[in-house]
Amino acid sequence: MTNQNNYVLYTGVTNDLKRRVYEHRNGVTDSFTKRYRVFKLVYYEIFTSNSMAIAREKQIKAGSRIKKQELVKAFNPQWRDLFSDVAFM
Repeated sequence: MTNQNNYVLYTGVTNDLKRRVYEHRNGVTDSFTKRYRVFKLVYYEIFTSNSMAIAREKQIKAGSRIKKQELVKAFNPQWRDLFSDVAFM
């Protein structure tokens, strides 16, 4: 996820992407995403196993900012908000 200007990057893992993005957007909890206004979903991956998802999250978090930006650009070149795509999954 990112903010309006695509400057702040946030990586997380969840078992319910629609719910979690909704929570971030609506400031349900005091968190990094609320503090830095990170409301735009620009990248996601789907896994069938929690352990695989957590391992991938750690791999992405360990990467540089440039690698994260390249990952988003390859998946979503326009950096558009993908929430509407997952809202109907």
